[in-house]
Amino acid sequence: MKNQRQGAFLISKMHQMAGRIFARKLKQYRIENFSPAQGRIMFALWRKDNVSIRELSQATRLKKSTLTSMLDRLEDAGHIKRVPSLTDRRKIMIFLTEKDKELQGVYADISRDVTDLFYQGFSPQEIDRFEAFLLRIFKNISETEKNMDRMET
Repeated sequence: MKNQRQGAFLISKMHQMAGRIFARKLKQYRIENFSPAQGRIMFALWRKDNVSIRELSQATRLKKSTLTSMLDRLEDAGHIKRVPSLTDRRKIMIFLTEKDKELQGVYADISRDVTDLFYQGFSPQEIDRFEAFLLRIFKNISETEKNMDRMET
């Protein structure tokens, strides 16, 4: 048997561990009931809110059904609000609340802490090369997923 590649396995394991570390850091900052997955949604909204669920699904790469249940929890916790679109009655727009805008700085601090942990001992050039490789892998996976989605519809 040839030497089996471990890239996908390692990325998956790192994702799990990083999620646990991120969750612990959230607790250290006294941010309760907020998961790393919800953080991905909030990160996208901090970049741009007043977006439709479809746009948010594309930005986070989460399926609409998964996103909808997460938005329910975020809305119940007071982090977001849903408002009917003024231009299209079929759309619901997602907005940040003032409560969540205040969390943005803390969340950015936690993200910086985790990023510093990831790249501990790496030179800037190594980080650039590593991220370029990750972007290529991401592109490969994204294209495959899009093609599979097209085939299912």
